[in-house]
Amino acid sequence: MRKLLIVAAAALVLLGVLKHREHAAVHPGPGVLAAAAPEQVDLDHGAQLRKGDTTLTTRAHFDITARVLSRKDYGGADGKLVPLDLAMGWGRMSDSDVLQHIDISQSGRFYYWHVQEFPIPRREIETSSANMHMIPADADVKNQLEQVRTSEVVHLEGFLVDASRPGGWHWKTSMTREDTGAGACELIYVERVDVVPAP
Repeated sequence: MRKLLIVAAAALVLLGVLKHREHAAVHPGPGVLAAAAPEQVDLDHGAQLRKGDTTLTTRAHFDITARVLSRKDYGGADGKLVPLDLAMGWGRMSDSDVLQHIDISQSGRFYYWHVQEFPIPRREIETSSANMHMIPADADVKNQLEQVRTSEVVHLEGFLVDASRPGGWHWKTSMTREDTGAGACELIYVERVDVVPAP
């Protein structure tokens, strides 16, 4: 029995090490890694999709290639719909030389940044980065999102959506990269995930 417990404990430790390694940050060199801003095509008449008891209304087709500044996984009821958030950066917010001067964190579905001295203008930080809530379209996409690591450049395709449930619960997406604060996060129904090879 004791031998079995030791083996089980060792297996748990190994699993923890592998999970940490899976999400461990990569360390790209200097230079802009994702130059273009996200592409968005607004929809006049959105479709309605179902995820369990949640109705998703498509607001825009969304296509982004950006650097992952941070990732945060979530559980609970909302975590079933949106299991993780990715803080994403493009333009100079994908450059290691800039990012080394910016402290980045995530908590409570928000993305936070702090600087001692601005490496680029404040407004550029605000409009070249965003916290994005990920709704995987299926199990394969969920698995791909689970493997995304901080500082990787990823390409995502899908839709900006509003989410609602019976009883009045709702979660609205941002429709612009110009906003900040509460309500400024994108809620993305992700249909495709690709990791962009380092240059």
